[in-house]
Amino acid sequence: MGPIAKATSDEDIRQAAEYFAGLKPSVWVKIIETATPPKTFIATAGRHRQLHPDGGTEPIGRRILQIPADPFRTEIRDPHSGFIAYVPPGSIARGEALVKGGASGKTVQCAICHGEGLKGLGEVPRLAGLQPLYVARQLFDMRYGSSAGKATALMKAVVTNLAEDDIIAISAYVASLPPQ
Repeated sequence: MGPIAKATSDEDIRQAAEYFAGLKPSVWVKIIETATPPKTFIATAGRHRQLHPDGGTEPIGRRILQIPADPFRTEIRDPHSGFIAYVPPGSIARGEALVKGGASGKTVQCAICHGEGLKGLGEVPRLAGLQPLYVARQLFDMRYGSSAGKATALMKAVVTNLAEDDIIAISAYVASLPPQ
């Protein structure tokens, strides 16, 4: 990759940046609320969860369980193969209440900074339609100080009072929104 980057002209870089910036985000993950998702295991190839070959279900507990919609297509890096995320029952409604209402001062309304529909506002990123595990990791990293991005200081106050279940709910809700 290094030699290719060194040989690329500034004009080619500009054109590539404009092209990729113009791509519209698509739905990448389907959110399903359930107390008993399918039983899974972590596959050696790809290091992601897959359905257990013996079938069955397992308790969701307090987590987000995400699996490829089509493991083969995911393994061959098909950019159109999405994921299914299982979340605890009630997560989407609870997340919506936290995102839109701020839970009486527990946090702040996300749209204040992230814009209407959480589609982003200026340099503040879009949240709508992002993968729930990504959102949860970002929120946990900001809450516990593992993230050092320039917006982390602003987000620290937003996430400080959130419980783990709140972060799961917020992540499920924003992932359930259409990305455009």
